[in-house]
Amino acid sequence: MNWLEALILGLIQGLTEFLPVSSSGHLELGKHILGVEFSENLTFTVVVHGATVLSTIIVFWKTITELFRDFFAFKWNESTKYIVKIFISMIPVLIIGLLFEEQIESMFSGNILFVGLMLIITALLLAFTYYAKDRQKEISYKDSLVIGIAQAIAVIPGISRSGATIATGLYLGNKKEHIARFSFLMVLIPIIGANLMSLKGTDFSQSSSVSVVPLIIGFIAAFVTGLLACRWMINIVKRGKLIYFAVYCFIIGLIAILFSF
Repeated sequence: MNWLEALILGLIQGLTEFLPVSSSGHLELGKHILGVEFSENLTFTVVVHGATVLSTIIVFWKTITELFRDFFAFKWNESTKYIVKIFISMIPVLIIGLLFEEQIESMFSGNILFVGLMLIITALLLAFTYYAKDRQKEISYKDSLVIGIAQAIAVIPGISRSGATIATGLYLGNKKEHIARFSFLMVLIPIIGANLMSLKGTDFSQSSSVSVVPLIIGFIAAFVTGLLACRWMINIVKRGKLIYFAVYCFIIGLIAILFSF
């Protein structure tokens, strides 16, 4: 992988991790077009995902520190309840990750037709939020589990994680600004955990052909664009403008399907 490929893939990761267009789907398309195999570049994958995790932490730094401060007060307060809801939301993806790891990995095989079809499904999920009733409801424990199930389904390349979780929250009638924040915070531990699992027992001297410069470039690109995309997405959800991303996903999905033939 050269520096230009690292820059492009870093930009894709940073933008699409937060925007409801499926980062996994776009990375599958990107690596197919560039001829880059992520299975041979595990270090790069971990680095760009780490960059988006860091950008999320920075955007929500105040919220995260308040949650931890109140949680370690060892009292049953709003922060403790919120953290419990986040942990509940992680249960489905944890089960899917542990029980179906090989099946999930098999989906990331460069099947452009499959990715295109899943992007169409993402487009429909986003489009139907236009009809969701704005009930200004707080996220309940039940809601957090349902949103967690949506996140688990979004391990499929082409299904947007942020799109699926935010759309589900809107269908449930949750407050727009609350579901956007919850969607981004609930993914932190699963991403960190998935990266640690992928690092387990890996010999990087043999598995990675990426030099230091592309790694740095990929990290910076993913971090900066992730920072911007995260803040942008929060405002988009507040304004209820997900329909534009539905159109985008539909177009890209159609292009991917046609390209596969």
